[in-house]
Amino acid sequence: MQTKSLDMLLEEANKQIKRLSFDESLEMIKNKNTIIVDVREESEVISLGVIKNAIHIPRGLIEFKLSPHSPNNPNGIDQNTNLLIYCAGGYRSALAAKTLSDIGFKNVYNIGGYQNWIDNGGDIQASP
Repeated sequence: MQTKSLDMLLEEANKQIKRLSFDESLEMIKNKNTIIVDVREESEVISLGVIKNAIHIPRGLIEFKLSPHSPNNPNGIDQNTNLLIYCAGGYRSALAAKTLSDIGFKNVYNIGGYQNWIDNGGDIQASP
């Protein structure tokens, strides 16, 4: 069995998952079938807040909380929902987005890091 380094995993994720720019993300958010998912740890979310209207599912729980055909997904998420994934710097979100794509979600995008969102003037809110 071939082992993979973190760099190799990130390279695979970045090849498979489109990284949206801030402007592309804003356009996608206008679509009512779009959900923003914050995959940071709970402590990060509590201390820094989230992108406006984002839901929080830590990266370590993503495949346990979301399934393409589950009626129990939050916010009515299904396999065709546009999922915009972010973390602090864009690395965990790349890996989480690849996982979601691998398990059957069709429209998964990495929107990068929270600070980049803020630096571009994106709306944020306190932790839900």
